[in-house]
Amino acid sequence: MEEKYTGRLITLAGPSCVGKSPLNKALQKFYPELSKSLQPLILYNSRAPRPGEVEGVDYYFRNTEDVKALSKDERYVVLDVRGDIQALDLEELHGLLKNGDVFFEGNPYVGRALQIHSSMQDIKRLSVFMSPLSREEILYLKTPELKTNLPDLLTDIMRRKLLRRTRRQKTELSQKDLENIERRASSAYKELLDAHFFDFVIPNHDGEDSENWDAFYYPVGDARKSLLAFVGLLQGKTSSYLEKWENHLVR
Repeated sequence: MEEKYTGRLITLAGPSCVGKSPLNKALQKFYPELSKSLQPLILYNSRAPRPGEVEGVDYYFRNTEDVKALSKDERYVVLDVRGDIQALDLEELHGLLKNGDVFFEGNPYVGRALQIHSSMQDIKRLSVFMSPLSREEILYLKTPELKTNLPDLLTDIMRRKLLRRTRRQKTELSQKDLENIERRASSAYKELLDAHFFDFVIPNHDGEDSENWDAFYYPVGDARKSLLAFVGLLQGKTSSYLEKWENHLVR
């Protein structure tokens, strides 16, 4: 019997500014043929484009009311993602999967929806979560003698990354920018709670704020390790850098 879909759904998800976008750009630059084999899944988004983002390439940018209105049509999954309203076109996704592999790079809310939606149960998939902390670091931070508040620490880690990224994009930060940074940073702990649902976790300290992605000819540090680990997965290989998390790790 002929399979309905020929492609896999490949998901790369993680907190805002953890390094997903620069990994994707590095994949396009250093592994162009591999990148070209992945059809991008593009979502609707209610927020304004960031510097360098392109309509129809990064997102379909629409106003909030228009994106919310898509929820009236069953072909769309509409989600509140850290204050942005995003919509996934299931019909478009199914059409893409008939032609080959589809790549979603983005937030874990949509990544999780792609895992549990009833229309996606027969889809071949590879799901990867990118984390700002490794499994070993989380276990260490959870030792009772340290008395670490993990949600607060994760918020602080991501706040610093987001501040550095936004300052690179803008010379001055508005009150709205600061509120957006805080909302995204405070969401990180909740998002890591779902990391165990993904096939693999890539620990990465070089977030979107790091120069290790593009200051030199080739990514260095964790940026390089993350890129090579993800490329290996796309090629059907695993590495010791990849992690699998148990469901109680972050709690």
